[in-house]
Amino acid sequence: MIRFASLGSGSKGNATLIESGVKESDTRILLDCGFSTKEVEIRLAKHQRCASSIDAIVITHEHADHINGVGRLARKYNIPVWLTAGTWHKCRDSNFPDTHFIDSHSDFEINDLRLHPFPVPHDAREPCQFVFSDGNSQLGIATDLGSITPHVIAKLNNVDALLLECNYDGEMLHNGIYPQKLKDRVSGNKGHLDNKQATQLLQNIKLDKLKHIVGMHVSEKNNTQEYATAALCVGMNCSENEVSLASQVDGFAWRELA
Repeated sequence: MIRFASLGSGSKGNATLIESGVKESDTRILLDCGFSTKEVEIRLAKHQRCASSIDAIVITHEHADHINGVGRLARKYNIPVWLTAGTWHKCRDSNFPDTHFIDSHSDFEINDLRLHPFPVPHDAREPCQFVFSDGNSQLGIATDLGSITPHVIAKLNNVDALLLECNYDGEMLHNGIYPQKLKDRVSGNKGHLDNKQATQLLQNIKLDKLKHIVGMHVSEKNNTQEYATAALCVGMNCSENEVSLASQVDGFAWRELA
């Protein structure tokens, strides 16, 4: 069984919990940590978990909203950290108690969870995203990428659950308050996925096994819940009650893949 939940998703901080097994003592991984230690502890408590039970922190890339709290949390609770060498070299705080370097083209295991990393086009040193597997089910995560590659599509085919970036609406970004340089970065090939790209990705992967779809990293300034939800519905050819969005404040509650 795989369980997953979000502590928060957006430009102010990101962290996702992934668990396997049926017992309280089974594997628990925190994917990214863009919040302070105190904030993580508070958000974990809302999900009936504590930081001392985390087996590993896995990092996707070095941007502040994904890594700001990693070093402090890892040191306080003696949690090992997995990341690419490129990400490690760009970390402002890389003094982890136990560091494991990963190859974004090579699978690896943390206890009974198998992680399938894959590189993504994003403006970071060596960014990657992941598919998590317990041998029966697969959870795919695809955020913080500016374009869709054949390799990304291949990795996400036939996942059982997908956390997919719906960062911005193109027109809202174009007409918004961001300086032009930031607009160009967000909308560039190494920026973030907009609603239309999220729809396109869903229309190009195999969805036969998909049970959960959650929109992630939804911009509070350049998107709306209605736009992001509609994009997922079009991509899935489904109704609104079959999709959901992660929020910056609350993330999303526990979901399961049996």
